[in-house]
Amino acid sequence: MAALIAPSILSADFANLERDLNAISTADYAHVDVMDNHFVPNLTLGLPVFERLAQVSPVPIDAHLMIEDPDRWAPAYAEAGAASVTFHAEAAAAPVRLARELRRLGARAGLALRPATPVEPFLDLLAEVDMILVMTVEPGFGGQSFIEGTLPKIRRARAAVSASGLDVWIQVDGGVSRSTIERAADAGANVFVAGSAVYGAESVPGEIEALRALADAAHAH
Repeated sequence: MAALIAPSILSADFANLERDLNAISTADYAHVDVMDNHFVPNLTLGLPVFERLAQVSPVPIDAHLMIEDPDRWAPAYAEAGAASVTFHAEAAAAPVRLARELRRLGARAGLALRPATPVEPFLDLLAEVDMILVMTVEPGFGGQSFIEGTLPKIRRARAAVSASGLDVWIQVDGGVSRSTIERAADAGANVFVAGSAVYGAESVPGEIEALRALADAAHAH
């Protein structure tokens, strides 16, 4: 299980997004947070900006939609060039139908859960998604500290995925840094979203490599 690093451009310089995307060219994905100021109390960017980012990104884009009514809006992000589109379980009216539509459009389908949302109600749907995102902070803002209480949920999700025999990735987002990534990897996560840890580092490529090495070492154990 190789670790995949997806730096969050929420911590990038919004006046220089193309430059800051190129800075993470050694990452596996660029994680783009779309917030609508309704589902979460923050507003980031919408479809026109996202589409342009997808055109210039040196790595595939992982869209994380923290929005109301993803059933209506999420497919457009797949059409705009997202390699992966993650919507929130708490916001989707018909998650299976939406996941199938995203896959039909050629994107990986991800299902995101807030820290307090249990994973168990969704384990029967594992075959319908490509990734489970366990939020390790409350969604809405970057720079928050990792919630240790999410680790048992990551373990339960990984156990269910392993038992199913399916290739479903488990992503963690929030407070991921050198001090937390090993615990998340040990719990079973294999995709790691890191914002301030990467963009605040002296060497962005060096930080991506360090995070990947720490996660891979934890998986090896």
